[in-house]
Amino acid sequence: MITVAIANQKGGVGKTTTAINISTAMAAIGWRTLLLDLDPQGNASTGLGIGADQRRLSSYDLIIEDAVLSDCTHKTSIPGLDVVPATQDLSGAEVELVQVEGRTHRLADALNRNAQSARYDICFIDCPPSLGLLTLNALAASDTLLVPLQCEFFALEGLSQLLQTVDRVQQSLNPELGIVGVILTMFDRRNRLTDQVAEDVRDCLGKLVFESVIPRNVRLSEAPSHGMPALVYDHHCAGSRAYIALASELIARLPKERVAA
Repeated sequence: MITVAIANQKGGVGKTTTAINISTAMAAIGWRTLLLDLDPQGNASTGLGIGADQRRLSSYDLIIEDAVLSDCTHKTSIPGLDVVPATQDLSGAEVELVQVEGRTHRLADALNRNAQSARYDICFIDCPPSLGLLTLNALAASDTLLVPLQCEFFALEGLSQLLQTVDRVQQSLNPELGIVGVILTMFDRRNRLTDQVAEDVRDCLGKLVFESVIPRNVRLSEAPSHGMPALVYDHHCAGSRAYIALASELIARLPKERVAA
């Protein structure tokens, strides 16, 4: 199983929207996909139609209570896509983890000890909008990192902080962690600032930035309120087409030996 953390410590950058729709796109082309919701807000779970009353066991139980992965997963309406939902219990997990031995590797240990992980080709982890212990657990458990980056003035400043954290994780927690790419989100071609930010990001990061960009799109915003990904809500909208293109690029960047297996 290839594990991809989707992280950015800045909120409102399209992180959860990306997690929902890239997971759906990968499942649609035949990859057995798991989405692990690690954000206490639980928006990825809601966006896939998993209501709060359905979340008997969650990512909290997986990390804190040593629950079995198969007991925490829920099937979604998307064939080939399962989700480990999040609950409000995760809000206190940061404090609880401080006292736990191996606190930065609880998620990695949970995934490694579960043979059920082998059922999936790829796992996406929707991280909270912070660089706390939950996000560190995700980075320690992941093969690579996907970074959604909103096309706005302060984008590069936040990205710099995240890249510094990744460097520290590589040195101390997970030397194998890579960065599969940066995806530009909320792209509005009518806004000259958007073009300028995109140009600056590409000048700074080069080929690390995906060619695909995620536009500002009403359908992307509407879909979660109906408990479904945009790719199901409106397969033909600009946002859905962008995530399908992103999935194609992502596959080309994943470790070849893992994809072939």
